[in-house]
Amino acid sequence: MSDQAQYTINEEPFYQAQADEIELYEAAYAARLPVMVKGPTGCGKSRFIEYMAWKLGKPLITVACNEDMTASDLVGRYLLDANGTRWLDGPLTTAARIGAICYLDEIVEARQDTTVVIHPLTDHRRTLPLDKKGELIEAHEDFQLVISYNPGYQSMMKDLKQSTKQRFTGFEFDYPSEATETSIVTKETGINEELASKLVKIGAAARNLKGHGLDEGISTRLLTYAATLIKGGIEPKAACRMALVRPITDDADIRVTLDHAIDTIFA
Repeated sequence: MSDQAQYTINEEPFYQAQADEIELYEAAYAARLPVMVKGPTGCGKSRFIEYMAWKLGKPLITVACNEDMTASDLVGRYLLDANGTRWLDGPLTTAARIGAICYLDEIVEARQDTTVVIHPLTDHRRTLPLDKKGELIEAHEDFQLVISYNPGYQSMMKDLKQSTKQRFTGFEFDYPSEATETSIVTKETGINEELASKLVKIGAAARNLKGHGLDEGISTRLLTYAATLIKGGIEPKAACRMALVRPITDDADIRVTLDHAIDTIFA
């Protein structure tokens, strides 16, 4: 299997556009502009990037960033084996070599000294220096860099420097409208529209509590989890408590409030 085939998405991921983001992304890719996607947890950022990689017919390499990730985790390192040492490319280097879309998910979780390595790939140079190997990679003509993060979790310690932000074009995602989200839950899970609409109403009730006891509202992803449980035979109220309430809060008062909303909507 070739490197490109290994990272190619063969089946169309379901994605329902909310505005003109598909056309805008296609324009950014045509110019090979780096892209930044911002939005709350579970609102469709990663699914959008998967869909665009499929639509454009380009391989996609996704990296889930974390605070322990080093520059070597991105670009590569020397490894010991029976014959001595050998170089192993990291995901960013692999993407630059084969012409993939490299998607750095939740980029703010990575240390700032790690994210600096992406800078030469985001301007006219489109290069990646491998200092340990003494090699300068010129990115494949199809390569594109995409990053995402959740602005709701920003802090002084976890934010992108302006010197990084201003290297990207940007999309700002939010949860879909009620009608669109109902359609998404219906198509994703196969439940009927009436039931999907009730789940979306519960999601809206929780999102109204954001900043008033909740750090984050119920995501579209969690709504599909609840719908999947219900389709599998779980009683709706129990499914909602399991998928929509218990994962997002340990606060007893908030749980009571949301449980009451569930009881009311499914009365």
